[in-house]
Amino acid sequence: MSNSKSIFEAPADPGALDESRTISVIVDNEPGVLARVIGLFSGRGYNIDSLTVTETEHEAHLSRITIVTQGTPMIVAQIKAQLGRLVPVHEVRDLTLAGNSLERELALIKIVGKGNNRVEALRMAEAFRARVIDATTTSFIFELTGKTRKIEQFITLMEPLGLAEVSRTGIAAIARGSGTT
Repeated sequence: MSNSKSIFEAPADPGALDESRTISVIVDNEPGVLARVIGLFSGRGYNIDSLTVTETEHEAHLSRITIVTQGTPMIVAQIKAQLGRLVPVHEVRDLTLAGNSLERELALIKIVGKGNNRVEALRMAEAFRARVIDATTTSFIFELTGKTRKIEQFITLMEPLGLAEVSRTGIAAIARGSGTT
């Protein structure tokens, strides 16, 4: 019997707290790559809070996967190391540790209601700088872009006003400054 453990089986620091981390992964844009990245998380029981992926360099056939996950610093380090070992991965960057990244999310929020609730929903939308992108006599669809916290606050305020449906993109993130991934 071997005493060696995979890096995902290392004992956890009992005092370490889970932290939210935003990780940017540059990968080849080819079939199965996203499944391999996601499989790394599911195979080890780690959760993904947000996931976005799109081709960023058409000529080079590269895509950026932005993953928001939670874990202790040791677990996040293990996730990054495992991601870096996948063959189609070109770069893994912890944007949270970089400290100077921008994160935004887009949400479409449908409110159904009449009377005072309708007026209050419009007033709240103006305060949050949400745009009305569709309106009928009984509903609105608002478009809101911003930090996740802002979107969650808006959704919470809309619940008693007739919140009917929400569609969210997940987080898109990029490092500030002249450096590139």
